[in-house]
Amino acid sequence: MNWEVPLADLDYGSEEEQAILDVLRSRWLTMGGVTQEFELRFAEFVGVKHAVAVSNGTVALHLACLALGVRPGDEVIVPSLSFVATANAVLYTGADVRFADIVGPEDLTISPQDIEDKITQQTKAIIVMHYGGYPCRMPEIMEIAARHNLAVIEDAAHAPGASLDGIALGAWGDIGCFSFFSNKNLATGEGGMLVTDRVDVVEKVRLLRSHGMTTLSWDRHHGHAYTYNVVELGYNFRIDEIRSALGLVQLDKLMTNNARRKVYTEKYRRALRWTGVGLPFLESEGDPACHIFPLLLPEGTDRKRFIDHMRDARIQTSIHYPPIHQFRYYRQLYSDVSLPHTEEIASREVTLPLYPTMGAEAVDTVVSSVQDAGLAL
Repeated sequence: MNWEVPLADLDYGSEEEQAILDVLRSRWLTMGGVTQEFELRFAEFVGVKHAVAVSNGTVALHLACLALGVRPGDEVIVPSLSFVATANAVLYTGADVRFADIVGPEDLTISPQDIEDKITQQTKAIIVMHYGGYPCRMPEIMEIAARHNLAVIEDAAHAPGASLDGIALGAWGDIGCFSFFSNKNLATGEGGMLVTDRVDVVEKVRLLRSHGMTTLSWDRHHGHAYTYNVVELGYNFRIDEIRSALGLVQLDKLMTNNARRKVYTEKYRRALRWTGVGLPFLESEGDPACHIFPLLLPEGTDRKRFIDHMRDARIQTSIHYPPIHQFRYYRQLYSDVSLPHTEEIASREVTLPLYPTMGAEAVDTVVSSVQDAGLAL
């Protein structure tokens, strides 16, 4: 489809091209000096002591669970209104998920009250997801976690550069996990990052990332070691130098591009406020990353007809997200889950295009098509 306004697009140029060429000319392609620089700069950016670059955001979540000792018999509380990786990462460890509801139509992040209601003797950790790059209610969630002696993992895939009360999202909990997938605010194609202040966590993660080996090829290349031991059942979750190089360039652009996203978000809100659609996060606290622009169609609206109308206007939309607990695989595992807010709101959500290079005219084009659709669809 030749979209007039795609859902997302990249801010890529000569800087990214040069970064790739520099890696190719270095003749070192996997987890070397560029990756180390990316980790150091990202840790500094988030304001944490440690950052570990990995192959994608899903494995960052998986490693986070493993590093915190999540295992069979444990439960981890997660939102259902998220990408399926948020829950999959828990199941990879053999533990079970307990789905929690969202706050409501004004705030699509996980509900602190429902988190507390879902805690059992088996609960090991809480995973929050900063939906759309908007902060979860972290002070409340951290207080609950402390009272029940639970670890907190932040799925910050939507939220690089976002903050709450002066603390970066990803730095509130025990571990923060970021995704650098192609549609993210910081995009490298694939790739991810795990951040933490905990020494025990980072030591475990660095071992598990590369087959449980005590030294890496880069160490041996520099003569710091000549052999290695394997001390954990590890994985191949490494990132490559090309993606790390792209990440460094994208990191330099991140805050400028987040600012552009905020401008377009506010333009959408001003234009759509009186059209009858619901606009979540109008009263959100903190400094968001504005990863996506979700709206809620009025009750009774035929969502498929609305999406088809936008497609006919060559405007790409999406749905964020079909609730995880309603997927067939998860229904088979957890057939009795009921999340009233998640289910009702997810049935009306549509995501409009939002990316830093779209321009004000593209926003006007999208708004015009939304208005043309009417509310009787």
